[in-house]
Amino acid sequence: MYLPAVGSPADSGGTRPGTVEIRSSRPRAMTQNPSSPSLLRLAGLPYFLIAFVARLPFAMMVVGVLTIVVTARGSLSMGGLTSAAVGIGTALIGPFLGAAADRYGQRPVLAAAAVLNSAMLGIFALVVYSTMSEAFVMLTAFAIGATAPQVSPMSRSRLVTIIDDRMPEPQRPRTTSATMSYESAADEMVFVFGPFLVGALATLISPWAPIALASALTLLFVGAFALHPTGRHVSASRRADGTAPSRASELFWPVLLVVVVGIFGVGLFFGATLTALTSFMADRDAAEQAGLLYGVMGIGSAILALGVAWLPVRFTLHARWLLFAAILVGGSVLVISASTIPAMLVALAILGVGVGPTLVTLYSLGAARSPLGRSATVMSMLGAGVVVGQAAAAAITGELAERAGTGPALLMPLIASAIVLAAAVVNRLLTPMQR
Repeated sequence: MYLPAVGSPADSGGTRPGTVEIRSSRPRAMTQNPSSPSLLRLAGLPYFLIAFVARLPFAMMVVGVLTIVVTARGSLSMGGLTSAAVGIGTALIGPFLGAAADRYGQRPVLAAAAVLNSAMLGIFALVVYSTMSEAFVMLTAFAIGATAPQVSPMSRSRLVTIIDDRMPEPQRPRTTSATMSYESAADEMVFVFGPFLVGALATLISPWAPIALASALTLLFVGAFALHPTGRHVSASRRADGTAPSRASELFWPVLLVVVVGIFGVGLFFGATLTALTSFMADRDAAEQAGLLYGVMGIGSAILALGVAWLPVRFTLHARWLLFAAILVGGSVLVISASTIPAMLVALAILGVGVGPTLVTLYSLGAARSPLGRSATVMSMLGAGVVVGQAAAAAITGELAERAGTGPALLMPLIASAIVLAAAVVNRLLTPMQR
């Protein structure tokens, strides 16, 4: 049995008597050559391009499903429920795909998911335009989410493996932080561009066009991501020292679960903010512009997420979580008080400062606390936490806005931010207990 580390050497101040540091799921390189190659050189530029495009279909799925259902079936309510079914499928099955990747390697899991998900997207389009019942439409949407390839968690796990295996010890903490910054920024950019692409294709061609494109991109780019040489590296090196993975029960350590709770709060924040903002703009007869305002937060969040890599190592992951969660709470207070669009834009810009670095910090903590041989599982758990939180908050906030109005709906981002901050406090309290 070993105790989880607290993020990086900066978190614990180095090894202390009585403290056992968590081991990676990969054998660690012992070389200390300061002229070792960068991660970009080790993975290769094509890897980052493929991984970026491969996560685009997932960002298109939920909005694409909503668009095609509303158009073909003429029901906004059904469209929302169908989109939620996609999220539920991803949240329930995603962690099991991560566990399968930890056990059998990423290549077979991703290749199978790419084929199945591409097929399910095509089947869904046929089902929606047919006379089949709403229940069958919902079931097919659930299957889309259940087979969705976990590109983002797999990419994080794959890159952390390369860092641990092929980079000197002194470079690992900062390189890991920079990697998580890039990955989070890539997710932010994809989730800003994905819905925009869906809207453009649906308007210029047809509502089925985004689903068709997502199907093609899944088959081609997720397939390429699965077959990339880095996938073979992960599968080959994962048990190179003959070490068996940790017990599944270690996934339920309090210091890991508190990170899952924190990222669930971030998912709640995303869903609540977008839905409340839509209600805010609908009161001004401009609901269609809600996505543009939301983009202010998304773009700022992506830029700040990249900036986390430049923060000093002395600024520990615990301190970052506390600080940026507090900024998130402050920005949410401004959202409640905003009565004009310029005031709302200021509040959203401040929220972008808080949410991007918070997401990077949580993924960095998750990577550091992953039990031996369970990194893909942990990353999938974190990804599922965001999806579940986003779907739940969107449903709750939408119902609240419809029944009670925009004012109460604007309270939801503050509640979500408070959950993130409370988890940060609990995380800080848990840490001394393991020393």
